[in-house]
Parts: sequence; C-alpha cells; structure tokens
Amino acid sequence: MSVYQVLVVDDSAFMRKIITDLIQQDPSFRVADTAATGVEAVEKARSLRPDLITMDVEMPELNGLDALKIIMAEQPIPIIMLSGINETGLKETIKALEAGAFDFIRKPSVQFRQDIYEVGTELRNQMKEAVQMMERRARRAAEKDEVAAWIAPSEVSASSAGKKNKDAAVHHKTPEKTIAQEPKSAPPESVSKNISAPRSAKTKLEDIKSITQRLAQELETDKKETEKKARPKASKKEKEPDKRSSLVIQAKHEAVASLEAAETKKPKKLDVSLSSGTFSKLVAIGCSTGGPRALKTLLSHFPGDFEAPIVIVQHMPPDFTRSLAARLDSFSEIHVVEAAHGMLLKAGTAYIAPGGYHMRVRENRHAEYEIVLGSEDPVNGHRPSVDTLFESLLPYDVLERHIAILTGMGSDGARMMKRLYEAGVTSTFAENEETCVVYGMPRAAAELGCVNQLLPLEELADRLVKAVTRNG
Repeated sequence: MSVYQVLVVDDSAFMRKIITDLIQQDPSFRVADTAATGVEAVEKARSLRPDLITMDVEMPELNGLDALKIIMAEQPIPIIMLSGINETGLKETIKALEAGAFDFIRKPSVQFRQDIYEVGTELRNQMKEAVQMMERRARRAAEKDEVAAWIAPSEVSASSAGKKNKDAAVHHKTPEKTIAQEPKSAPPESVSKNISAPRSAKTKLEDIKSITQRLAQELETDKKETEKKARPKASKKEKEPDKRSSLVIQAKHEAVASLEAAETKKPKKLDVSLSSGTFSKLVAIGCSTGGPRALKTLLSHFPGDFEAPIVIVQHMPPDFTRSLAARLDSFSEIHVVEAAHGMLLKAGTAYIAPGGYHMRVRENRHAEYEIVLGSEDPVNGHRPSVDTLFESLLPYDVLERHIAILTGMGSDGARMMKRLYEAGVTSTFAENEETCVVYGMPRAAAELGCVNQLLPLEELADRLVKAVTRNG
C-alpha cells in the first residue's frame, strides 16, 4: 500500500500536533515534516517534494496564500488550506482557492472534541480525493504521451518545413506517419483536447504561473552570483543575508504582482436596479471542491445584461460564502450576492446559497420568483444541497431552465438533474474530467444519462451563455 508524504504548515506548535495526529489516523498518510512559517514551507516543499501539503492561511513572514502561489508556480502539489473564521482568514482562503488550492477546511476548535473529530474526518476525505486527483492526472498525462509517441518526429519536421519541403516529406512518408495522419487512429480524448476554447484574460493563471516560475529561477541564479561576488568583501560586522528567505520574499512579491496584474481590470457593471422581477429564463448551478475557481471562470463569461438570474449552490461552511460572493462580484460583469431569505430574483444577478442554509426558488403571489432559505437536515451530507435547489425548480416549466453541475466530490445534484432532465428542461451541462478538480458530481450526473453537454469549463461557459441568449 502506498503511503503518501504530507507537509503540515502552521505557526502554532499545538495546531501542528493536532493536525499531524488527525492525518496519521489514516495509515495511507505520513507526516514527513512540519513548518512554522510560509518561508519554511516553501523551502521544505522544494527539498521534500511531498505528495500533499496542509497550509495555515495566516502566518508571519510569508502568509499561506503567498506561500501557496510560490509552491504552485514551482511544482504543483495538492494544498489544503486551514482557515480561521475571522475576516482576513475568510478573504485569504477564497483567494487561495482561486490561486490553485485543492480545497480548505476551517480550523478545529480545540475546546470541543467533537469539532476536532469532524474536522479530522473532513480533512482525511479531502486528502484522499486530492491524491486520487493527482494519480488520475498522471495517468491521463501518460496516456497523452503514448498518443504523442504514435506521431513520428519526422512528421512534425515535415509539417513545419513549409511548402518548400512538402514534396520531399510526402516522398519519404513512413507507415507510422500514415497511421498518425489517419484521424480514426487517435482516441476521442486526444482529439477533444486539441480543441481549445477562447480564454478570458482574467483566467490565464497557468501563463502567469509559468512566468513566475521562470522569474523565481532567474532570481535564484542572480542571487547566488551576487552573493558569491560580494562575500570576500563583507566585513566581520556585517551579517550575510539569509539567502533563501530573501529569495522567497522577492519571489513572493513577483508572484503576487503577476497574479494581481491579471485581475486589475475590473469590468464596469451595468445598472440593473431598474430590471423588473419578470424573466423567462433561469440558470441553476451546483459545485463543490474546486468550485470557487470554476465559478470565477464561468461567471466571467456572463455579460452584464445577461437576461436570466443565476442561482448557485457551492458547498461551503457559513461565513465563507459571503466572502466568495464579494470576491466573485469584483471580477464579474453581472452582480454576485450571497442570497438572503425573501430576496427577489433579477436578471443579470447571481445568488449564492449561504453556508449552513438550503436554498430554494419559489414563486410568490405577485408572480415573482424569490429566494427561500431553510435550515432543515443536510441532504446528501450537505447544507446547502444542490439537489434541494434543483428540486425546487421542478414545478416551473413555464421558465426556460438551464442546469449545470461543475467540479465537486460526491454526487449531490445528479439525482435532481435527472428529474429535471426527464421533465424536459431546456439544457443540462456538466464539466468534464479534463478541467475538474474532482470529477465526482459531474461524473454522477453523466452516468445517470442526464447531461446534454459534457464539456471543459471554458467551453461549457461559452455554450451556456449562448444557450440562454440564442433567442434573446
């Protein structure tokens, strides 16, 4: 049995001990080392190359968010954030999820044994999903390499040689090249991966990460050369700078600047205050692990004059959904709010179910649609539940309903998507495995045969917008 190596990062020695004990209750995981600061976390991630990291959000020297950005730029590793519920912790956690964190858990209250037990269970479940995700990605990468190996290197040269060498390339064509040129020989997955949807300027984080990685390497080289030259001249009284810490701090500033540069252009929102509560279309979305980043990509495609309201269930604890809504609102042309009981639905606005409450849509006596919140028992282990939201839409066949399930663990939402599909909703979408952080909820829906379009996230976003606006 494989034993996965974990790096635990927290500035509290007591919390490091608690998290270590919780992790090692599962024999599949071993805490290889711990770190007390973000600087130390970056250094140990480089030297240990662990399979997984748990990262405290708020730390001295270098906080968890900035440490995560540097680590992800250098070597993508599943990182689970541990967050407090203060305002800073909430905001930084949402940013960490956008920057590539696998997921987060709130820090356990050391005063309540039951709370520690529940946090431990959730942490171990997330860790299992995280390593499974990495193994699936490794398998897909290996399969992709095998497909690429079918193409003879000479064919790549021939294709780039231009018209001048075309006849020569054809003349020397080998049997292997003939096979590679035949579309039927390539698996469907390899074909679909070559079809790239237009990318939003705000979602090119992979490009930014690549730049940040190169910059960090250049900083390290320059730093070494500078210190090597300066060392003989240093006096005894002068202290040699902490090479590693200085490098990390410099790289941190560059990483933060690069990531924020892609987010500085905030779209101008349209004034929808005059919009009436009447509309003929509605979009409903469910997501869980990986959802905040997916929602940011998805909602960035919606124009400010989008002609339907969007109701969203994202599995999150109380308080975090408020920060998520505020963060998404700052990057979207549409308005994004945390839903409140009795709130009227309006076109061009997205409503995120508050953590700890089920959310439903109900038509009131004025023929307007409003939000209804409830604290009934969890459904599928969740409150809010995607199934609960989707079920509330079943009676409203007068509306053109568009349903989507994005990345997430488990199967919440699949059962009621099936009911809506059988009832004849306009369209159903699910994010495919290629872009999902966890291909659980979308897989469950696909296996029930109720998904019209199973697509990578960017393409799903474009198709969803077109589906809603095609008759607009």
